[in-house]
Amino acid sequence: MNFLRSRFVQAVLILIAAFVVLRFGIRPPAPWSVVQLYMTIVLLAVLIYVSADSDSWREFVHPIRSTLVEPDKRHVRLALLVVVPLLLGYYAYTQAAARPQAPPELRAVHPAPPAAIQFRGKELTIQGLDNPLRKDQANLKKNIAAGGEIYIRNCVYCHGDNLDGKGHFAYGFNPPPANFQDPGTIAMLQEAYLFWRIAKGGPGLPKESTPWNSAMPPWEDRLDEQQIWQVIVYLYDATGQAPRRWETEH
Repeated sequence: MNFLRSRFVQAVLILIAAFVVLRFGIRPPAPWSVVQLYMTIVLLAVLIYVSADSDSWREFVHPIRSTLVEPDKRHVRLALLVVVPLLLGYYAYTQAAARPQAPPELRAVHPAPPAAIQFRGKELTIQGLDNPLRKDQANLKKNIAAGGEIYIRNCVYCHGDNLDGKGHFAYGFNPPPANFQDPGTIAMLQEAYLFWRIAKGGPGLPKESTPWNSAMPPWEDRLDEQQIWQVIVYLYDATGQAPRRWETEH
């Protein structure tokens, strides 16, 4: 029983008990990051407990000091000198060793858009939706110029002056912002698809084929419907690309 009264033994038992409860006593199992966070909190609480006064702290460090200093503990020191590096080496190996696992699934670069979205409190049907600004050919150049101004104010920092995805902030993102000059981007997409992506951004991407890691913010809180369509006509005009048309049934 004197053994259990030791402050050092009590601290070790508390840490072991806390780890067992957090790791195996919670259902569903807590993520490892959460276990690490709570174990850090428990460790700090234990250190506060054992250092509450000088006598308690002296009692806590006594087994450690005696193991490191006293001559009769030489065999214990030699064992620790072997065991501790082996444990650290095993931990490093488990973290760095390649794990046999199935190859990751290929994710779609351009995920399928939803049939409809909620935009500022109203429902917009994406399927079959055309850019309404193209119906007003008399004011199309005016809308393109307005879209260019919106692009410069909001989009140029990531997508770049040349719309090539090489803006000032682009190098901080992985994957980088879209390169609109690439024929494999907007030239393959309908304008309604761009409206969806601009309005909803990365947070609005579907959960399928994740992770997306898109830094694109949702712009529906900053741009209204007409402004988004203006940016879209500007993108196609500035890059010389033509939007993909919806397939018609025969």
